[in-house]
Amino acid sequence: MQLECSRLETPFTATFQHSSAARTATQSVWVTARSGHVAGVGEGCPREYVTGESVASAQTFFADHRETLEGIDSFETLAEWVDDHTALIDVNPAAWCAVELAMLELFARRRGLPVERVLGVPPTRGEFRYSAVVGDGSVDTFRATVIRYHKLGFVDFKLKLSGDPTRDRTKIETLREVGPSARLRIRVDANNLWDDVEMAVRHLEGLHCSFLGIEEPLRAHAFDAMRAVSERTGSRIILDESFLRKKQLAEIRGEPDRWIINVRVSKMGGILRSLALVEAARSWGLSIVVGAQVGETSVLTRAGLIVARAAGRNLLALEGGFGTHLLKADVADPPLMFGAAGVLNADAYELAVRPGWGLVLRPEAHPA
Repeated sequence: MQLECSRLETPFTATFQHSSAARTATQSVWVTARSGHVAGVGEGCPREYVTGESVASAQTFFADHRETLEGIDSFETLAEWVDDHTALIDVNPAAWCAVELAMLELFARRRGLPVERVLGVPPTRGEFRYSAVVGDGSVDTFRATVIRYHKLGFVDFKLKLSGDPTRDRTKIETLREVGPSARLRIRVDANNLWDDVEMAVRHLEGLHCSFLGIEEPLRAHAFDAMRAVSERTGSRIILDESFLRKKQLAEIRGEPDRWIINVRVSKMGGILRSLALVEAARSWGLSIVVGAQVGETSVLTRAGLIVARAAGRNLLALEGGFGTHLLKADVADPPLMFGAAGVLNADAYELAVRPGWGLVLRPEAHPA
């Protein structure tokens, strides 16, 4: 097997902003795995403020381990490598994710099978419904974005908070004004805005809204303090930047009504680790959000659908699936993306029967 790694840069149709970053283009790595005339592709989205990775560090990981990785020749040896290199993947999850996804597709395409058959999981069929995710733009931009989502039929929203009380209250009021308030399901994401419980609670209570979940209100990994925010506000806490690996389940043991975990395939270090985490979370009764990094292409969207299906009834929400709603051009044509009411119909793409990821890559992205 031969592996190739490159930087993936695609402009956005608009700037996406939250308290930790503002983005106008993808920040991703793209890996191609080849064996003879067969190839598979993978994608990872390194984020400094989430896992400490950058595109440069991901490329360094690839260069350092390429020779060893090219010796992986089957799904079985891939799974063994994941089990044997936990600590290494822990510090390079997005880099490894790109490699793993490319290998999985290669192994599947060599056998003429969908990736699910290689993984031993059910086929990806039926409809998946995505949440609307609204960044921290200006009030006018926020209103225009919410109106577009409302016209599409969305009722499930995740809002990025700014930390400015007036600005954030205006967002909630705008959402209620534009949308069918009786049906709205609202989550908010603070992206680790506040330093202490009192500041967080004061701001959140001032929004006068009942939330389905509050994501990362305090600094990452401040589990006791976030537990206090939950107790004071009556809302569950969604763990994202604070939840990077399966062993962190020990921090929230026995409190399924307190916590929700956000599982992003790139952040977790690939699909195998994501599936293992989801299985454990389900056994503990935890609710799951299958999230996405801003700027993911159809490849990571495809991987996320497998994880969302595995979450079953524990799936609280699904994020991502933006395709060309956000990217000026996706790697796939047609892109894998949501339509009206946030619905993505996997059957329309024949994902359950087409080999590999089942995507038709645009010529400039094609591995052949």
